[in-house]
Amino acid sequence: KTELLFIPSTTGPHRDLAISFGNSLITPTEDARSLGVILDGQLSFSAHIANLTRSCKFLLYNIQRIRPFLSQEATQLLVQSLVISRLDYCNSLLAGLPLRAIRPLQLVQNAAARLIFSLSKFTHVTPLLRSLHWLPVVARIRFKTLMLAYKAKIGPAPLPYGNGTSTGPLFGQCLSSCFNILTQFLQIVQ
Repeated sequence: KTELLFIPSTTGPHRDLAISFGNSLITPTEDARSLGVILDGQLSFSAHIANLTRSCKFLLYNIQRIRPFLSQEATQLLVQSLVISRLDYCNSLLAGLPLRAIRPLQLVQNAAARLIFSLSKFTHVTPLLRSLHWLPVVARIRFKTLMLAYKAKIGPAPLPYGNGTSTGPLFGQCLSSCFNILTQFLQIVQ
């Protein structure tokens, strides 16, 4: 399936543009899906966050239904493999979004922690996150972004980031500052 998305999405003559390709007519859409991430014209990721939140809540609901039959370790394994892995997938794209946009994801993580320990929704979640060794969602996003920059400079990174072709002075300065921030971040976490 081919989708056409204009970024930034503003009103103008290009909104009515349609591209003919073979027998197909491709018209602009409000949002497009690529590798499981829903992109919109404003890059607000609001549709992606809403979809992710909905699917994670559904998974948590189903795990909660079988929770009485599971041990705490089995519940933690289920939650981490089904819910937390979804929160972490492509989350570096969410870097720089306002906290109000990220809040639904943090609420999902809080509900997941409470489910693991079979606690009520009024229980304070910070001690639970610490005992599970989970960073809050905003910190997870920042950590992943910094880790990608670190791996691009030092070690094995995905091909677009660290293939050794970008070695200009600005690239090196950016990665050097990211490396310093990551080092400080890791010292704080430990």
